[in-house]
Amino acid sequence: MVGRAESGQGGVGRRRAGVRRVILIGSRPEPWRRGLVLAALALLLGLLMLLHAKIPNRPGNLGSLVETFLPWFGLGVPVLLVVALWRRSASAMAALLLPVVVWVHLFGGRFIGKSQPVADLTVASHNVGAANPDPAGTARKLAASRADVLALEELIPQTTGTYEKELAKTYPYHTVLGTVGLWSTLPLSDTRPIDVMNYGPLAETIPAGKKTAPNRALRTTVATDHGPLTVYVAHLGSVRVNPKAGFWTASRNIGVQALAEAIAAEKNTRVVLLGDLNGTMDDRAFAGITAQMHSAQNAAGDGFGFTWPASFPVVRADEILVRGVEPESSWVLPATGSDHLPVAAGISW
Repeated sequence: MVGRAESGQGGVGRRRAGVRRVILIGSRPEPWRRGLVLAALALLLGLLMLLHAKIPNRPGNLGSLVETFLPWFGLGVPVLLVVALWRRSASAMAALLLPVVVWVHLFGGRFIGKSQPVADLTVASHNVGAANPDPAGTARKLAASRADVLALEELIPQTTGTYEKELAKTYPYHTVLGTVGLWSTLPLSDTRPIDVMNYGPLAETIPAGKKTAPNRALRTTVATDHGPLTVYVAHLGSVRVNPKAGFWTASRNIGVQALAEAIAAEKNTRVVLLGDLNGTMDDRAFAGITAQMHSAQNAAGDGFGFTWPASFPVVRADEILVRGVEPESSWVLPATGSDHLPVAAGISW
């Protein structure tokens, strides 16, 4: 009996000693003092995403550059997490909560299924690529999408006829102005060019002999059963990243201003903008447009819908924006011979 009592007391003593050791280990300062640099990096990452709108655009349009690739900053979280686990840093683990919460707040909603199966009209857009080796195959793939309205950008004289021939059976109505065109199953009217290359004070500084032809955007009216729908098709100027200018966006931003002005003056309340806008809607440079219209992908798509480059898309350069109609769904179409992926959306009245 005495032996059993002593054995029981010994077991209790060992358990108490084990609890004390756990408490002692947990109360040691080392895990919290370890990895303070990692913790600082995690906090900076979270603040960068949270306060991206406060990042100045000078020099080099840094703010716009960060916003263009903003979703990808979330990749910093798993990298820092692995290092924090390796270092056994409690401070870094705690600090990582900030970028996780911020990223989920900014982009988590884009992964909630919002698509509706029925729409009144399907619209699509594709930068077909001037160097596309198979324009006929691209046209057939686009026709198979069954879009009611199809916008094409980066048309060139050598291939425009091919697209017109291949799409004629599916789309009895079409219009082409320069490098952009619109094909439709419904009648078109009141088509006119929109100059997105020579607009505003910045464009006025360009010598007359160096100005670009106003052939990269158009405005037309589609006759639908629900009334006229105004459609803009645009291919905005390219952007570049280089050591001297940083994120060079001058040509594109001229087009953004021109489109924003045209849409603001548009009398029809139902408007769709289709095209390669050479930027993402997170970029502050598009505020003049996004203040008037909203992205079909953000409202009714699943995920980010990246479109460029087609081989490994990292940004959504191709957009469908709407005003006065409801986006029901938005998706990215399969690759063609272009370096961009096509996009489509279902809209309703």
